[in-house]
Amino acid sequence: MSFSNKEQGHAKEALLPRSRDIDALVRAEHHDPFAILGPHGDGHGGQFIRAYLPDALSVQVLAKDSGEELGNLESTQTPGLFVGHFERAQPYLLRTRWAGGEQVSEDPYSFGPLLGEMDLYLFAEGNHRDLSACLGAQLKTVDGVDGVRFAVWAPNAKRVSVVGDFNNWDGRRHPMRLRHPTGVWEIFVPRMQAGETYKYEILGTHGILPLKADPMALATSLPPDTASKVASPLNIDWQDQEWMQSRGDRHRPSAPLSIYELHAGSWQCELDDLGEVARQYTWHELAERLIPYVKDLGFTHIELMPIMEHPFGGSWGYQLLSQFAPSARYGSPDDFAAFVNACHQADIGVILDWVPAHFPTDTHGLAQFDGTALYEYGNPQEGFHQDWDTLIYNLGRTEVHGYMLASALHWLKHFHVDGLRVDAVASMLYRDYSRKAGEWVPNRHGGRENLEAIDFLRHLNDVVNLEAPGALVIAEESTAWPGVSQGTQQGGLGFDYKWNMGWMHDSLHYIQQDPVYRAHHHNELSFGLVYAWSERFILPISHDEVVHGKHSLIDKMPGDRWQKFANLRAYLSFMWAHPGKKLLFMGCEFGQWREWNHDQQLDWYLLQYSEHKGVQKLVGDLNRLYREEPALHDQDDAPQGFQWLIGDDAINSVYAFMRWSRDGRPVLVVANFTPVPREGYRIGVPFAGRWTEVINSDAATYAGSNYGNSGGAFTEEEPSHGQPLSLVLNLPPLAVLMLRPEG
Repeated sequence: MSFSNKEQGHAKEALLPRSRDIDALVRAEHHDPFAILGPHGDGHGGQFIRAYLPDALSVQVLAKDSGEELGNLESTQTPGLFVGHFERAQPYLLRTRWAGGEQVSEDPYSFGPLLGEMDLYLFAEGNHRDLSACLGAQLKTVDGVDGVRFAVWAPNAKRVSVVGDFNNWDGRRHPMRLRHPTGVWEIFVPRMQAGETYKYEILGTHGILPLKADPMALATSLPPDTASKVASPLNIDWQDQEWMQSRGDRHRPSAPLSIYELHAGSWQCELDDLGEVARQYTWHELAERLIPYVKDLGFTHIELMPIMEHPFGGSWGYQLLSQFAPSARYGSPDDFAAFVNACHQADIGVILDWVPAHFPTDTHGLAQFDGTALYEYGNPQEGFHQDWDTLIYNLGRTEVHGYMLASALHWLKHFHVDGLRVDAVASMLYRDYSRKAGEWVPNRHGGRENLEAIDFLRHLNDVVNLEAPGALVIAEESTAWPGVSQGTQQGGLGFDYKWNMGWMHDSLHYIQQDPVYRAHHHNELSFGLVYAWSERFILPISHDEVVHGKHSLIDKMPGDRWQKFANLRAYLSFMWAHPGKKLLFMGCEFGQWREWNHDQQLDWYLLQYSEHKGVQKLVGDLNRLYREEPALHDQDDAPQGFQWLIGDDAINSVYAFMRWSRDGRPVLVVANFTPVPREGYRIGVPFAGRWTEVINSDAATYAGSNYGNSGGAFTEEEPSHGQPLSLVLNLPPLAVLMLRPEG
């Protein structure tokens, strides 16, 4: 054991690190603990072993293969520092005795460098496509030992330690190795298992920072706890091969796309005896309830408001700190994967809201991560978002660029998510977004465009096309930036779709007018057709339109109760007939009166009333018609799919147009946005015979007045509106008709 008597004095002196190293260890400021801790050869076939274990009572060395006791590490004048010399170098275990028990484990400082050079190179380049399997906490077997490899990027830190229950949150116990020049710190903690909570203790230039959650965490503790958790690899029996193989076809621009947007925590909840929310449903419980509901209503996809972990529930998920971890509020990562799997088996796609624009300032998060502006811009005029009190990702930094790319691919590839709706794109594109003169920094050309963000968005869309074929990337973009959904090779941003915020704003402004005044706003409902094919559009009635005093969708409608419901049914029918894919926020499909509140479930009790049930049935019928009738979807992105018949009847607030399929089959759409029935209204059509009503939003089955055309009408040989024939129709009040020719 230990050192020989002959050389005892010299050996014991050699056992001890230099005093400055010891001082740095004690102060938890040593930048290279592997240089002094663990095994070190003595040049003669033996080894020195040093361990720094504050509060340990004794440390014994065991042979790894046999468990034989090789000797003790001697305590030193420095409490917690144990040293020893052994004449033969061999793998070993440490048996550590604490006041509360005993622990046997491999020495974390006996393992060599962990991350491969290619991983580090790709990370530094911003091009590591599977970063979630590289950095963070990874269950690994190293030299035959099971444990967890931790790796975190903190290039300006003076020291980084991983802390948790496993070491009493003591940053002196597991300081990490710095891998130059990438700035990644790493350590392997043997025998650690999934489920352990942890954070990083980081020493910056100005001292120890608040404990930081792992930017690459794959699982988290349940808020308000902010610790990261070691996660097992996803263990899911995917049964969605047919869906994944057909996804590209389902997502082609000529396919129907009808999205039900929801907040997972407030769609439905478990209630207590007083009807108050007792708890949010888990992913398993949501799957049991949500999937049949969405299936029955005919939506093709759901869009989940951000489900990545976020500290403040009132942010609805948009101020998130864990770009790789689903929120523990609803279950484990496996639970979320199983939810996606179940959706796919029911032929329902899953789109996630994804936030690469900004992040919150919480001290346990990314802000000043290593004591410097690492993930954010250093200059507040670039890096601080005044509207939201958040920090802006510095996407010009290759590591941050790659971090966000890897997040997108993580959800698309590992969780089989079908698309990402990118939040707040407008705030990314412009350096002067929501800033006054003098409050922003021009780009290198002196302009207002954020060149780094533009490069990132283009790269994102190219990478997704390559790595996750068939997946959608959708932009929430509210400005007139050209080419948002144009390919990157043609100079566009490369998104699959753009939210049509202009249509949303104009159409809602129109429908909120008293019908008496709608004649003066007639162009607001038709103006969207001027630019409808400048991008591939989604028509969004999202959560943003039913909060913050804007009123719920039905409560925006003018008039008495009957008129409100009629207006709502007409508006939704017009939306489904209008070119563009569809998105509707939860609760709008049955006319919830209250604004959305993330702390309460939807007002499902309203479905006992016929008017609310009628709106819900209409939405289901609109979705089914939209999916089954090619004219309503297969030329959404082509002007040939739309033909105005009547766009100028402002006095009567009547609109009529034809939607055409690629094979020349039409659907006639007629809207009357006054409460006055229009009897004998003539409209030109191209084909003779009977035209069947396929939608009448005033039908009795939708709780309407049931005014209409007894299910259809025959053409008359009188030309009208540039067509060789015409129909004479009764137009219901505040209603939309859709008809198609028989045969």
